[in-house]
Amino acid sequence: MPLSNEKLQEYLTFAHQLADASGLAIQPWFRRPLSVEDKGEALFDPVTEGDKAAERAMRELIQARYPADGILGEEEEAVAGSSGLTWVLDPIDGTRAFITGLPLWGTLIALNDGQQPVLGIMNQPFTRERYVGTREQAWCNGAPLKTRRCASLAEATLMATTPDMFDTAQRQTFDRVARQARLMRWGGDCYAYCMLASGFVDVIIEASLKPYDVQALMPIIEGAGGVMTSWTGETAQHGGPVVACGDPALHAEVIEWLSGQR
Repeated sequence: MPLSNEKLQEYLTFAHQLADASGLAIQPWFRRPLSVEDKGEALFDPVTEGDKAAERAMRELIQARYPADGILGEEEEAVAGSSGLTWVLDPIDGTRAFITGLPLWGTLIALNDGQQPVLGIMNQPFTRERYVGTREQAWCNGAPLKTRRCASLAEATLMATTPDMFDTAQRQTFDRVARQARLMRWGGDCYAYCMLASGFVDVIIEASLKPYDVQALMPIIEGAGGVMTSWTGETAQHGGPVVACGDPALHAEVIEWLSGQR
């Protein structure tokens, strides 16, 4: 059952509290000497004390305020709730950027109503930017966000975080699309999606993503007027191969390239 506007505002207010708490937990660790664990198998997958402290702070607040809600986070076991609502948390999306001192990371907070994420926050406490979306609207620090019109891939700026996220077939498909774009840039993690919502990037194509990598970003992109789906045009909320576009017409073209129709 969809949340009422009143209930959505209540949860959004609480999500801001989660962002505040996670930011306080993370900031002592950024641009400081810190130990880094590798939880990856084939690829380096770092986790820091900042990741762990931020997720723990958010989980404690959720369990105290909304004990019936589920929690899906990157660093700890999932909690099955009974309310039908699930908080989806990535305490530091962009940990590789974090450990190299680059501010291209953020805390991702989403609320999923059992059908889709209905609100999302990307909080960057170092730059003091907070991107918020509710599928109908999106803001950064209270200022409305709007994607830019770009109906042609030939005029588009394309981004992806790293070539390592693609398998061999996906990389071939990505390269075929990237060759059509005016400009292609690597890097960005969640920050790139917020730049798309802000009208500075036109398309992001990625793969190997988890639900906590994407769910907070979906309401931000969609609330700003963009589209975010799987490579086949289905919901992006489960992760995997994902494409986001600021212009729905561009999204339709990119889906054709990804599906081999072009």
